[in-house]
Amino acid sequence: MDIYLTNTLTRKKEKFVPINPPNVGMYTCGPTVYLYSHIGHMRTYVGADILKRALKLNGYNVKQVMNITDVGHLTSDADTGEDKIEKTARITGKSVWDIAKFYTEQFFSSTDALNIIKPDIVCKATDNISEQIELIKKLEAKGFTYKTSDGIYFDTSKFSDYGKLTGGKKGIKPGARIDIGEKKNSTDFALWKFSHEGGRSFDLAQEDPSDRRQMEWESPWGIGFPGWHIECSAMSMKYLGETFDIHTGGIDHIPIHHTNEIAQSEAATDKPFVKFWIHSEFLMVDGKKMSKSLGNIYTVDDVKAKGFEPLSLRYLYLTAHYRDPLNFTWKSLSGAQTALDNLRELLLAAKTQSSRTLLSSEKGRKIDDFNVRFQTAVNDDINTPKALAVLWEAMKSNIPSEDKYDLAISFDQVLGLKLADIQKTKLTAPENIKELVQERQSIRDSGDFKKADELRKKILEMGWVVEDTPKGPRITKKGGAKALK
Repeated sequence: MDIYLTNTLTRKKEKFVPINPPNVGMYTCGPTVYLYSHIGHMRTYVGADILKRALKLNGYNVKQVMNITDVGHLTSDADTGEDKIEKTARITGKSVWDIAKFYTEQFFSSTDALNIIKPDIVCKATDNISEQIELIKKLEAKGFTYKTSDGIYFDTSKFSDYGKLTGGKKGIKPGARIDIGEKKNSTDFALWKFSHEGGRSFDLAQEDPSDRRQMEWESPWGIGFPGWHIECSAMSMKYLGETFDIHTGGIDHIPIHHTNEIAQSEAATDKPFVKFWIHSEFLMVDGKKMSKSLGNIYTVDDVKAKGFEPLSLRYLYLTAHYRDPLNFTWKSLSGAQTALDNLRELLLAAKTQSSRTLLSSEKGRKIDDFNVRFQTAVNDDINTPKALAVLWEAMKSNIPSEDKYDLAISFDQVLGLKLADIQKTKLTAPENIKELVQERQSIRDSGDFKKADELRKKILEMGWVVEDTPKGPRITKKGGAKALK
């Protein structure tokens, strides 16, 4: 079956045809490891994971590369301020290397919890400095660069197609970059930043790099570090070639980061950089953008602390198309957890009731129809809400139990909800839920029923139901039938 994807570059849904079938080269913009990766980031990475799984369903061999930005991402898109990792190192008193290691591990802990398949190649910016320098030298030789007192810049006026990812230069918003300083054009961007004014050199060999708060390297232009954008071009082309099939990321990358990737890559090679650009929409929280000031930035660990499974968050992501905004609330996550639990109950029933019977032609046609409709949904720009609906319809149909189970496990190769792992076991309530139940019981024993009821509602919002019995409180998963101790 043909697969169609919405290409940001053309602003159209197009039939996907790889450059070298059945092989597909796919690059995913990874995290800047200076703070915790949150559930907004995770939506984008689950989206890339679903895309990869969908391509494999269609028989493609996918080679996925992801970068880790551990240097060069400054606090301002105008290439000013300080390196984000260095800033965290300065505030915490730790080395930049320790900061990058800690937040890289937190990122992969989150992706593992969400059952995201690890990329085939994970590459760090700091491990590919020489490749970035070589790419800048190519751009310099072709006349696309110029030098200022604080670095080497790409001259966007010399690249005629600059801004094509946004529909032209009018889509770029340089107004956000208030002071262009020595830059020739407001949209010009740094390829190499100097650690010291003018790129002043000294003997780096005399210093122990592991002790430094600042990351810097020798270059033909002086002591410094690469800009944020150059790493993705250098590393994607290193592992996937000068032109490859798919590049993924969040919509916030379109106007600056991905626009600049295209410019520097195509200027260096005179070839198209990427065939398909796939971008995920934002995740809102309670209808608002995530921000520190609103205190609404949540991580996968926060989800677990509230008593929810990370896979319920993955289920929630699946309920919206990746190109549509999705609003996260604890209530919606509770609904996703309930739906996932109910799906497991249906699947467990199908598994335990399974006994091979002679299949009627009518039911055989239904099974074939479910298969076709699921893949059609997946191949229609990765329509996960429709694919999920097909799964539910199959589970509630009158086809034999064993075929329901087989279909669900097959569909889950794309959905990634770990349905094959379900077992007929009694679940245990998380420790934080148990503690709240015990606290509520103590309050109830003291006679403060109003406060106890408030706490019961809080526990309910976290996805658990407390029932008072003569033998003490009984806890059940909201929407589920299993008693939990």
